[in-house]
Amino acid sequence: MILAAGDGKRMKSDRPKALCEVLFKPMLKWVEDACRAAGIDEIWVVAGANAELLEAAAPACRLVCQTERRGTGHAAMMAAEAYRSGGDVLVLNGDAPFVEPQALRGALDMHRAQKNAVTLLSARLDDPFGYGRVIRGEDGAVAAVVEERDADEAQRAVCEINSGAYWFDAAFLAKALEGLTPKNAQGEYYLTDTVAASNAAGLRAGAFVCADADMTLGANDRRQLRTLNEIARMRVLERHLDNGVDIPCFDGVMIAPDVQIEHDAQVLPGTVLRGNTRIGAHSVIGPNSYVENSIIGADTRVLASYITDSTVGSGTRIGPFTQLRPDSHIGDGVKIGDFVEIKNSTIGDRTSLAHLTYIGDSDVGCDCNFGCGVVTANYDGNHKFRTIVGDRAFIGCNTNLVPPVRVGTGAYTAAGTTVDADVPDGALAIGRVRQQIKEGWSDRNINFKGGKK
Repeated sequence: MILAAGDGKRMKSDRPKALCEVLFKPMLKWVEDACRAAGIDEIWVVAGANAELLEAAAPACRLVCQTERRGTGHAAMMAAEAYRSGGDVLVLNGDAPFVEPQALRGALDMHRAQKNAVTLLSARLDDPFGYGRVIRGEDGAVAAVVEERDADEAQRAVCEINSGAYWFDAAFLAKALEGLTPKNAQGEYYLTDTVAASNAAGLRAGAFVCADADMTLGANDRRQLRTLNEIARMRVLERHLDNGVDIPCFDGVMIAPDVQIEHDAQVLPGTVLRGNTRIGAHSVIGPNSYVENSIIGADTRVLASYITDSTVGSGTRIGPFTQLRPDSHIGDGVKIGDFVEIKNSTIGDRTSLAHLTYIGDSDVGCDCNFGCGVVTANYDGNHKFRTIVGDRAFIGCNTNLVPPVRVGTGAYTAAGTTVDADVPDGALAIGRVRQQIKEGWSDRNINFKGGKK
C-alpha cells in the first residue's frame, strides 16, 4: 500500500507530490519498482487530489481515494480491501524514492520469523533531529515511536528513527485501524499508534534497521527534491564508473536510473541520458548531448546533438548540432554532420550527410553521399510521402527531393536540382534553369543595388 495523497502544496506544483520526479522518474514509480523487485505483485495506491494523474502514472496499481487527508492511519483505512484477505501488508510512503527491495525483503523475513504484529523499517542517523525515534525495550522489541516534539531528553538522544514504512499482519492492521483515535487538533490518525496498539494487545512490534539511511529521505519542497535528485544522480554516475564507464567530469551529466552503458564508453559534461537508452562500448557521448529512449552502437561518437526514440549503429559519427527525431534508424559507419535533421527515416551503412540537410520519411541506402543543403519535401500540407534513395546514390548540393519519388541505385542528382520524378539506376538528374551570361549588365544598371556607384 503506497500512500500518495500529498498534494504537493509546498512544491507549488499542479501534480501530486508523489509524481514529482527524481532523475526524470516520478517518486511513486521509484517506490512501485522497488516493491515489484521485492516480489510484491498487488500494489494499492492511496491518492488524494488529481487521482487521475496517479492512475495514469501507475496503471498496474489499484487506486483508492482519500477525499479528506486525516493522517497516515486514515489513508490506510481507505484501502481496507487490501488487507481483508489476510497475510502480510506493506505500507510505505510514495515520496520516499530510495527504498530498497533488499530492505523490504529483509524486513518481511524478520517480520515473519519474529511473528511480529508490526515491523517498521528504521535507520540510524548521526543527526536524527525532526524524526520519530524508535524506542526499544530490553528484549529489543519496539516499545514506542516517539515524535520529536513529544520526546524527552533521553529519547531525543536515540539515533534510531522511523522511516515511515511498515510490514503488518493484515488481521492485526484491520483491528488496530478500527481502534485508532485522533489525538491532535487536526483530527488525524497516525500509523505509528499501531505500535502502541500491538503492545497493548500483548503482540510484538519489531524494527528492521536498514543499512542505507537514505531510504528515510523524502521531499516536501523543491529544495528537498533537488537534494534527492543530487543523491540519485551521484549514485547512478558512481555505479557506471564501477562498471567501467568513463565519466571524467560530472558537471551537468544526468543519467536516468534505467540507462545501460557498456564498458569503455565515455560520457562528457552537459550530457543527459534518459529513458530506455543503451550506449555501446567505446562510444563517446557529448559534450552537450541529449539521448532519450535510443540505442547507440559501439564505437560511435555523438557530439552536441539531440536523439530521441531512435537507433544508431556502430562506428557512426553524429554531430555537432544534429537532431534525430523519433523513428530514425542510422546504420553502421554513417557520418551525420552539423545542422542535419532526420525524422522517421532509415539511413544505410556508410552513408554521409555532412551538413545542412533535412531527411524526413525516407529510406536511404548504403554508401550514399548527400551534399550540403539537401531537403526532402515530404509534406504537402495534408499528407506525408516517402522518399527512397538507392545504394551508392550521389545527391548534389541544394537538391530538393519531392516525394513520392525514388532515386535509383548509383544515380546522381546535379546541384540545385528539384527531383519530382523517379531517377533510374545509374542516371543523372538535372532539373535547374540553364545559366545565362549577360555581358555589361551592371554597367547598364548603375543604380541597381550591388552595381557600380
